[in-house]
Amino acid sequence: MNDTIMIVDDSTFIVDGLVAILKRKGYKPLPAHGGDEALEILKTTIPDLILLDIMMEPMDGWETLERFKSNPATKGIPVLMFSAKKISPSEAQEHSINIDDFVSKPVNPAQLMESIQRIFNRRNDVKIEASVAHDAGVDKALIDEYTALRTSIEVDKNLLAVLKNASGMNTPGQVVPVDDVAAIGKREEKIKTDEQRLKEINEKFTKPM
Repeated sequence: MNDTIMIVDDSTFIVDGLVAILKRKGYKPLPAHGGDEALEILKTTIPDLILLDIMMEPMDGWETLERFKSNPATKGIPVLMFSAKKISPSEAQEHSINIDDFVSKPVNPAQLMESIQRIFNRRNDVKIEASVAHDAGVDKALIDEYTALRTSIEVDKNLLAVLKNASGMNTPGQVVPVDDVAAIGKREEKIKTDEQRLKEINEKFTKPM
């Protein structure tokens, strides 16, 4: 396996626990105790995946994420966000384009491994599909759009489940704020639109050029 996974959290307890879990599963953990330390490490080491906590000080996870994505050398690293904080619809709207998955604390080891493997599998599948499409003469812009859609649809579906749970929508009798209902509805519509577009691109991939 030997994939390197950076763990970014300002809690030594959480970092040490995740280091132990990842080692047992055959990964190479790279601990970083906060956003500043992560940015410093990334100047010399590029991991295959970053596990990034949201609730950190003094630099929180969202700011750290923006710093990752604004640097050409690190913008392509997949990021798995994890937090005990309930993610809000506005946060999901603003940041979903830059993350590859989201898991809630306390982190269930099985769920974490599933999310990590899903990210690696998706990236590998997309890379192969993009290579085949390129060899078939498909336009690069179309391939790039397809790659982005494959990721965003999966991330949006996961975030949708997280948002519904956080808002109480899945709890009988729970009164859900109107803004949350509207935001969740918009995300459902976005998923439908993106899935339709992905289907259209898939059809172009399969047609002789």
